[in-house]
Amino acid sequence: MSAIESPCILVCSIDDKTGYCFGCGRTRGEIAAWLTMTPADRRAVMESLPARLATVERRPRRETRRARLARERAERA
Repeated sequence: MSAIESPCILVCSIDDKTGYCFGCGRTRGEIAAWLTMTPADRRAVMESLPARLATVERRPRRETRRARLARERAERA
């Protein structure tokens, strides 16, 4: 059995604006389905990753629950 190529770089955090992982550029659905995708499907996703990564923020935000709630309150005001 051969190894399955993966773009994962172990920076697993999803950009809220785009829905893409900050590290690899895949969506949650693509990450979950990666092992069951055909090689052609994985290659198609891999080809789109550089363009996707160009659209995400470069630094993932790690917010505490308190900070997130304060930000959401401020956005509603």
